Amino acid sequence: MLVLVFDPFRGAAGDMIVGSLLDCGANRKSVVQAMQSVIAEPEITSVTRAGIRAIKVNTRVAPTHRTLADVMKRLNDAAGNIPPEALAMAKRVFMRINDAEELVHGSYAHFHEVGADDAIADVIGACTAFHSLGVEAVAVMPVTLGWGSGTGSHGTFPIPAPATAAILSRAGLPVRSGKEEGELCTPTGAALLAEFSTISATDLGSYTIKTVGYGAGTRDPIDVPNVIRAMVIETTGDNMPLQSDMVDILETNVDDVSGELIAHTITRFVEKGARDASAIPILMKKGRPGFLIRIICAQDTSAELAELMAQELGTLGIRCIPAV
Repeated sequence: MLVLVFDPFRGAAGDMIVGSLLDCGANRKSVVQAMQSVIAEPEITSVTRAGIRAIKVNTRVAPTHRTLADVMKRLNDAAGNIPPEALAMAKRVFMRINDAEELVHGSYAHFHEVGADDAIADVIGACTAFHSLGVEAVAVMPVTLGWGSGTGSHGTFPIPAPATAAILSRAGLPVRSGKEEGELCTPTGAALLAEFSTISATDLGSYTIKTVGYGAGTRDPIDVPNVIRAMVIETTGDNMPLQSDMVDILETNVDDVSGELIAHTITRFVEKGARDASAIPILMKKGRPGFLIRIICAQDTSAELAELMAQELGTLGIRCIPAV
């Protein structure tokens, strides 16, 4: 099995993750095209950080404050230049950031640094690069956070930033403070790692390394290379757990909907992110023929898909079987 392993031994930021994936062999043309859908062509250069060669990605745009709706509109406007699976992943990344911001600041929170065009481009680029590698699982080694305090749109804050801490806590990723003062892991970097992660680094067993890539940050301290490392590895099968994730199952019974409408509705479900959708012939009470409509979906899309199911089919009740 091909596994992507991130080693954020000096933290993580969106541009550093993009650089590491490009250095690992991600499709550069696709990544640049995706990022150019929201910014001018990014500057991609080879640099050294404390003696290690790495890829530096520079978006060269000014900061902008946006709401989640603004960010989603930017993503939808760029959809023609982004692979659908990468676009869906990018939206989930920003949902993670939004959930963390609302947890910290309350409802109607605004994105600040993470709503800027450079952050949107970094997330799009990272998700596009990730999907171009074709890996089957992702492991994230302990994330170095830094310590002390920093300054942002909300004034002085403790490190890790409250949103970063919330994202990492919800994802259950392993962390460490490290010896260096300052913010090493940004909310965007944390959300990307949280979205990518599927297995624990402790479950890798033995493996062979296929490619190694380094993504560079802006600063260049002399003692610790300011990079994040990514590796594509192939496991031997020793001690590897079966890969799994959690889904919701939505079901409803209908007996007064035409086959044409059911086929149309199943197509709508898939377009809105359903993992699978089906219609199963059933015999209902009093011998009436009908259909069991079933959707398998990610947990963060189940509410939207249940609403769509009610709108399209006119059903009065939907069974939700959560966390399967």
